[in-house]
Amino acid sequence: MDIERQFEAAFSRITLDNGQPLVSVEPEIVHGCVVNNDFAKITLILPEDSPLRGSLPAQIEAEIKKVEQIERVAIEVLAVPPENNQSAQSQPAQAAKPAQGAPQQPQRTAYLQNYEAVIAVASGKGGVGKSTVSVNLALALTQKGYKVSLFDADIYGPSLPIMTGRRGEKPSVSENRLIPLESFGMHTLSIGNLVEENDAVVWRGPMVHQALEQLLRDTKWPGGDFMIIDLPPGTGDAQLSLSQLCEFTGAIIVSTPQDVALIDAVKAAQMFSKVEIDILGIVENMSFFTCPKCGEETPIFSQHGAEEACKKLEAPFLGAVPIELQVRIGGDEGKPLMASNLDSPATTAFKNIADNLVKVLES
Repeated sequence: MDIERQFEAAFSRITLDNGQPLVSVEPEIVHGCVVNNDFAKITLILPEDSPLRGSLPAQIEAEIKKVEQIERVAIEVLAVPPENNQSAQSQPAQAAKPAQGAPQQPQRTAYLQNYEAVIAVASGKGGVGKSTVSVNLALALTQKGYKVSLFDADIYGPSLPIMTGRRGEKPSVSENRLIPLESFGMHTLSIGNLVEENDAVVWRGPMVHQALEQLLRDTKWPGGDFMIIDLPPGTGDAQLSLSQLCEFTGAIIVSTPQDVALIDAVKAAQMFSKVEIDILGIVENMSFFTCPKCGEETPIFSQHGAEEACKKLEAPFLGAVPIELQVRIGGDEGKPLMASNLDSPATTAFKNIADNLVKVLES
C-alpha cells in the first residue's frame, strides 16, 4: 500500500469521543499533513475550549506511527487556520510520494519572509565555535549598516543570552506575541530567554519542532536584511524542522581545521543538500594561534582543512578565524569581540567573512 493510502487508512480509523469518525467532521479538524522521510507533521484546528485538545493529538500520533515509514510525529494544534501560506499546507493525508532515489521534501511554511536573507549557521559537531561565529558575523553585518536579527535555535544548549549580555532577561509580550530583545543593534531571541538557565530541556523531537515553530510564529520579528539562525550541532530534529519552517537563503558551515571536525562538516553540508538548501560557504574557526608577543602563527588544530573541504563540496571558503583570547572573554562576559571595537586579527577575519558572504549572495 502506498503512503497516501496508509495515511488515509490511519485517519479513517480515528473516531471522536462521541463515536463520530474524524474524517466526517465538518469543518475539517485536520488542516495539514506534511511528510519528510520518517517524520510527519499534522496540523489540527480546534477551538481553545475544545475538549478534544486533551485526547485527540495523542490518538492521531498513535495511528500515524502505524504508517510503515513514519517513526516521528509532531502534532500542532491551532485555534484558527494560519493566516499566511494556507495554500502551502496539504489537505489531510496528502503526502506526496517521492521520485525514485529522491528524498521526500517537506512543504515549507516559510516563516521569516520579511527578511531579505535567512541564513543558517551550522556545524557537524559541537565545540567548533558555531555560536561565536554566528554572533560575531551578525554583528559584523550590523556594523556594515544592515538590519540584522539573530535567532538561537539550539533548544538543548542555548548560549545566545550569555554571549549577548542578556542573561536572565525575558522578552516582553505585545498582543500575545514575543518582542525580541535588542542587543548591540540587533534583535535577538533564544529559548534561553524563556526558561530558567539551570533547567534542563528534556524534550523529544516533536516537542522541539513545536517549540521552534512557536518561537518563529509567535515572535514579532521586525524583518530586515538578514536573519541569522544559530542551529544546534549535528543533523537532527531541529535542522529538519527548520528546513520545513523557513525558506533558507542558504547555510554556512563552521568547522575547525582537523579531520575529525571536517568529516562532520561534510555530513552537515550533505544534510542541507538533501533538503535543497544551498551551502553559502565554510568558515574555519580556531584556524591558528598568533602569539601576542612575537606574532608567530601556530596551527594548533592543523590548518587549511576547511579550504580543502570547500574544494570537495564546491562551496566558497568564507574565511579563517584565529584563536584569540578576547574572542573567548567577550563571549563569556556578554560583550562579543565585534562589539568591543578592538583591532585584532580575529576582528579583521569576521569583517572579511561578512564581506565574502555578501559577495556570495550578490553573485
